[in-house]
Parts: sequence; C-alpha cells; structure tokens
Amino acid sequence: MPLIKDRQEVDDVWAFVPDDTPLSPGGCVTVSLGRFRSETEILLARNSNIGVRLEPADDPHELEEHLHRLNLIEISFPKYTDGRGYSQAQLLRRRLGYEGELRAVGHVLRDQILYMNRSGFDAFETARAELPSVLQALEEYSAFYQPAADGATHVFKRRHQKD
Repeated sequence: MPLIKDRQEVDDVWAFVPDDTPLSPGGCVTVSLGRFRSETEILLARNSNIGVRLEPADDPHELEEHLHRLNLIEISFPKYTDGRGYSQAQLLRRRLGYEGELRAVGHVLRDQILYMNRSGFDAFETARAELPSVLQALEEYSAFYQPAADGATHVFKRRHQKD
C-alpha cells in the first residue's frame, strides 16, 4: 500500500509483526499494544526503531510513559465507519504530547484524510487514494470552526485576536 507522509509518497521501512510471529533481529517493527505490554523491556532494548499499533478499543494512556521512546504509532481503522482513531490521535497529540510519526492504517479513505490530518496524523497508508487526491483533500478547506491537533488557528480565535 502506498504510504503518504508529509505530503509526499515515501517508502515504508516499517513492518507490522503479528503477535504470533517471532521478531526479526533488526529493522523497524510495529507490534500490537498487547504485545508491547507483555514484551516492553525486550522491545525497548532492541537496537532498532519500535512502534505500536493501536486498535479502536485500545487506550493510548497505556503508552504514556514510553511515548518518548516510540518512533511510530499506527492507529488502525478496521472500518471506515469507526471513528475512535480520531479520538486516539487527538489524545496522543494534544494531551499526551506525542511528537513522533502518527500513521493511519486500514480503511483510510480520501474523504477522511483532511480530518485525520487535523486530528494529528502525519502519515496515511492507503490503497484508496493516490498522492494528488490526498494533496487535494488536505487543501479542501482553509478555515475551521473547531480547534484541533494540527495547530491551525480556528475561526473564532481569529475573530477575537487583536491586530
């Protein structure tokens, strides 16, 4: 699947390793939250980059003490109708201060990308949208009424700022 990060298509050097699969000795890997919890010390002791994939029911707070050591957090969208990943992204960025790569994986549709970006995602793994379509989606609106993790000044704040 194409990986779009920072508004360009990039090679994906990360591999998700399912719970029942042994880890390779090196490389950039992501694991489930359950595996991360049970193998935390082993994973963090590896001399390679480590990431965690959150499923919709997972609580991002469980990663709080390790966020500074995670290079990637993937948030899974198993169905396009499941919006819990937006809340997880907002929580990671705005409340927990996560600064690493935040990637949307699974059913990532073009129509969701702008809102995912506003929620804090900076990378999108999608087989359903080409780069030009993603770039167009990110520019569809220039003003927003609600504050978000993207840091854009919302309309109400702009209206009340002193010149």
